Amino acid sequence: MALLALASPRGYQSVVTGHALLQGQIAWYKRSHYSTQRRQLASQATAEKSFSRSDSRATSHSGQSYPSTRSSQSSSTSGAFTPTSSVQSLPPDWEDELPTLNDFSELPHKDFGKNQLLETNEEFKRSLRGILRQFPHISYAFAYGSGVFPQSAATASSVTQSPHPNAPEAILKWQKGGGKMIDFILATRFTEHFHSLNLNRHKDHYSFLGNLGSGIVSHVNDRYGAGAYFNPYVTVNGTLIKYGVVDFNVLQRDLTDWDTLYFAGRLQKPVKILFEEPNIRVANQRNLLSAVRCSLLLLPNQFTEKQLYMTIAGLSYLGDPRMSYGSENPKKIENIVNHQIRNFRLLYHDLLQSLPNVQYQDQQCISKTDWMDDTSLNTRFTQDMDPNRRANIVRRLPKAFRQKLYFLYQRKFAIPGREFQDMLEESRDEDAKGGLKKPVASAFDLRIAGESDLAEMVGRAVQQTVKWPSTVESCKGLISAGPQRAWRYWREKREKSKGKA
Repeated sequence: MALLALASPRGYQSVVTGHALLQGQIAWYKRSHYSTQRRQLASQATAEKSFSRSDSRATSHSGQSYPSTRSSQSSSTSGAFTPTSSVQSLPPDWEDELPTLNDFSELPHKDFGKNQLLETNEEFKRSLRGILRQFPHISYAFAYGSGVFPQSAATASSVTQSPHPNAPEAILKWQKGGGKMIDFILATRFTEHFHSLNLNRHKDHYSFLGNLGSGIVSHVNDRYGAGAYFNPYVTVNGTLIKYGVVDFNVLQRDLTDWDTLYFAGRLQKPVKILFEEPNIRVANQRNLLSAVRCSLLLLPNQFTEKQLYMTIAGLSYLGDPRMSYGSENPKKIENIVNHQIRNFRLLYHDLLQSLPNVQYQDQQCISKTDWMDDTSLNTRFTQDMDPNRRANIVRRLPKAFRQKLYFLYQRKFAIPGREFQDMLEESRDEDAKGGLKKPVASAFDLRIAGESDLAEMVGRAVQQTVKWPSTVESCKGLISAGPQRAWRYWREKREKSKGKA
């Protein structure tokens, strides 16, 4: 009877009317999503027009245009970024605004965040972008690790045979004939959609998990650990790579709040940004500045440049199980800084100049035009240890990380739960309207800053932030990469830690 009713003209009309109403409701519900997509496309078009001609041809395999990174550095193969003044790089109160930008023209300053755009030579950069064009649409991407920036003098010579089956000449030249697997992080706004398209193109990149479909893959991607999904030891454009997929919002939140330091920690070290997005540039600038502030709380009144950069580079390794179980070179942090000191200077010099509580001891040394190229230089810093200054540093630490530090001192001071919750509410970053409040140190921040064990407590907070997500990601590799590739990855890490590779 129900079928006969539907077959009648009146029943058919009701179905059509209901369907049209449902479509209208769906369109209304998704209006903000479509509007956001239009703004993103407009942002990409604006970014491409403002970038140099050599960088404006970055087009995806599907025909979508990616925003390319325009470097303000010279065209030399080593890169020659000239830091702008701190006034230009960091406009007043830029941290006090939520980054909700539609395009690069809305950045706090036209040169804002260009310290992040570390240069390689053009051919190498194009080869890396050529690899990424083989994937579905990516909102933000960077390459990192020893395959991009050497971490020891033996990086190229230690590998007698390139692991790449048929890599472009530019990659072989950059890696000096030896070679390392190249690591990427790819940020996408919809991980399930990305994996669905990527499974159609590159099913062989996935372990047995890929047979279960993009829904299961994205569930493992988003719900466990730090929110990454890695496919190691895959070949694209004749090049051996490892790539991790992360949700765009997860990446942005880690950069601003330090939920896990899994992605923020990688971007605190020299990386090659390949596809950009304006909100991530702002978020990463906050991340870099937070890394400096956190490291200042771990360092004494006077310290050297290398001590500072080793502290920054070591943040994401505190609590990392790979450092505890011998699957990482114990000198890894020292190697990174010693062989990338120039890039660390490019990343952090302007930020250090913008902070009122730290300064170079030898201002004449850094006034020389070529001081950043002097790798033998190890200049010294002095920081103001006044509790009021340090209380402001504590208050400006990333939200999720700062709360961990607060909880450590709650236990130490035996603060009752209700009183502590009131203190947390008072220290919220957001105001009643959802905007950001100007961060002002509270009495609790001042009390923390005066404690003699502050450096120890900050270190414990870093370990708490890093340990669990990193441990889960390491275990997750057994199913995302598959047992065979996971074992290969662990074995090679062990060999490198013992100095065999």
